[in-house]
Amino acid sequence: MLTKFFKRMTGLDKVEQALVETQAKLATTVDETAKHLKEAEDARAAEVQAKLTPKERATAKGEPWVAVLDTHVNKDNIRNGFFELDWNAEFVVQLKKEGYGYDGDPDEEIVDRWFKDLARNVLADEGQDTTRGAGYINVRKLPGGKSEIE
Repeated sequence: MLTKFFKRMTGLDKVEQALVETQAKLATTVDETAKHLKEAEDARAAEVQAKLTPKERATAKGEPWVAVLDTHVNKDNIRNGFFELDWNAEFVVQLKKEGYGYDGDPDEEIVDRWFKDLARNVLADEGQDTTRGAGYINVRKLPGGKSEIE
């Protein structure tokens, strides 16, 4: 009781109250600053993600990815042509797990086996002859770790 009286007499109670209020404001400011930093970090991460290609996004997540980049048809013989495919290493690993290839097999051959199987399944679903020839694969290495398959 004497302590309260002494604090009121000296004004120390007001100083203590101001200290409590300042600490509360500081805690709020720290929380708001942390929130703003997190929002800025999330915005930067979203910006980086937006600049990635679908292949890069899938690869960053460790997910298999494959896409048809283009379809080429021979102008002189419409029955001939090819698809331009792109894939990531995770897709090749998935194909190996599914029995389309083994370690040491070129990635292009593994993907080609899968694609031919896919084409046969489409023919079978349509009631078409699946024993017809599927052509051949001709791989030409290109700069930048790419290959052209004909």
